Amino acid sequence: MSSRRLFYARPLLATAASIAVLTGVAATAPAATPTRVATTSPAAALDDTYYQDAVGKTGAALKSSLHTIISEQTKLSYSQVWDALKVTDQDPSNSSNVILLYTGRSQAKSGNGGDTGDWNREHVWAKSHGDFGTATGPGTDIHHLRPEDVGVNSIRGNKDFDNGGSAVSGAPGNFTDGDSFEPRDAVKGDVARMILYMAVRYEGDDSFADLEPNDNVDNGSAPNIGRLSVLKEWSQEDPPDSFEQNRNQVIFDRFQHNRNPFIDHPEWVEAVW
Repeated sequence: MSSRRLFYARPLLATAASIAVLTGVAATAPAATPTRVATTSPAAALDDTYYQDAVGKTGAALKSSLHTIISEQTKLSYSQVWDALKVTDQDPSNSSNVILLYTGRSQAKSGNGGDTGDWNREHVWAKSHGDFGTATGPGTDIHHLRPEDVGVNSIRGNKDFDNGGSAVSGAPGNFTDGDSFEPRDAVKGDVARMILYMAVRYEGDDSFADLEPNDNVDNGSAPNIGRLSVLKEWSQEDPPDSFEQNRNQVIFDRFQHNRNPFIDHPEWVEAVW
C-alpha cells in the first residue's frame, strides 16, 4: 500500500440549521463547496433522551447499547433513496442542487442517473463488502448513501479506504490505487463516521452480515472495510461540521428516524474501537 430508546417528540429536534438548508438561496455558477465549520453537537439534550442507555459505557457495552438504539428506524426502498438524498445533501447555497461527496461539486438535483456527468447513489460501505446489494436495510441506509458523480463512483468502486495513491481525475484532493481510495480532506471524517455507523448498526442479527471494520485493505466480498486505524485518524482530524450535523438531523426528523452516534459523539469512536 502506498503511503501518502426512549424517543421524544421529533419536531422539537428540528433545528434552525435544518430550516436554513431546506430553504437555501440560489448561488452563482459554478457553485463552490460550502465552508465546513465545526459546530456544537446536540449531544447534551440527546444524552437525556435518545442516548440515555448508552451514556457512561465504553467498549463492547457501548457498541451494544448504540446498536439497540439506532436499530429502531424506518427503512427506505432503493428508489426512495433518490428523493431522500435530494433533501439530506442539498446545497445550503442553492436549494436546486446537491453537494457530491467526493468531488464536492454542487450539481442539479435533476441531474441524477447513470450517464456520464450524472450523479448516482454511492454506497460508502461498498455493498459487495458483505454482499447486501441494494436490499432494503444496509443497501438503502441513507446514513452511508451519498450523491456522487457517476465516473468518480466507478473509480472508487468497492475499494477500502486508506491514504495514498494517484490523483483521481475530476475529483481534486481524492487519491486511489489498486486496493484503496482516499477522499478529499473535507469529508475524510464524514466517511469514517459513516463506516463506523454501519459497523454498529448491522451486527448480523437481522439476516444481513455482521459488518465490521478491520485494519486491512483489499477485503473483497468479506463483510469488512479498512483501514480502521486510518478511519480513526480521519474522524479525529475532520470533526463533524454543520453540513454533516444537519444531514444527521434531517435523516432523523424526516426519513429513518435514527441517528449516527459518531456525529453526535465523535469521542465514541475511540471509546468503541
